[in-house]
Amino acid sequence: MKVDAEATPRTSGPIGWYFSAIRFLAGTSMLVILGVMVAQVIARYIFNASLIWAEELCRYLLIWQTFLFIGMAYHRGELVAVDIVPALLRPTARFVLKFLVTIPILVFLYLMTVNGWLYSTRFSGQVVPAVDFIAMSLLGHGVGLSIFYVYVSVAVGCGLLALHMIGSLIVDARELLAGRAPAQGMDLPKV
Repeated sequence: MKVDAEATPRTSGPIGWYFSAIRFLAGTSMLVILGVMVAQVIARYIFNASLIWAEELCRYLLIWQTFLFIGMAYHRGELVAVDIVPALLRPTARFVLKFLVTIPILVFLYLMTVNGWLYSTRFSGQVVPAVDFIAMSLLGHGVGLSIFYVYVSVAVGCGLLALHMIGSLIVDARELLAGRAPAQGMDLPKV
């Protein structure tokens, strides 16, 4: 179930700051990708040259976008879901179904978070070639930015998605205990 962006409640405190930071990062990262790709097109078709680092930089930004913003997509109900059966159930049965479906997903996300962290630390000695190339061009020496910062996106994204899912279950449980029917989508209503 898709939630309208205007219908998403504005929250305050740490949760509100988190959502504001995620929105800012989403916009900023898309602006950087757009700028790099426009520069690449201009360099290739006007100056008959190529920015060899552009594709790699954009790929890493897209990887971070995928994992960092999936929690927001879940929160807003923008992930693909087949919700025919939940729509037919009463609120309590719908919550039980959501809980039963969420448990194996949380186990998977836990495994992805732990193994993503281990994988990223295993290759922390390698450097990001695109950043080193840019630094060599501008500064005359590489900066040695570790590939860890690219690979850790899996652990961060899966951890954030797990927190969104747990938060959604908590909010739904509070709504049920208060005698109200929780929202039918996967979104988090008023926090």
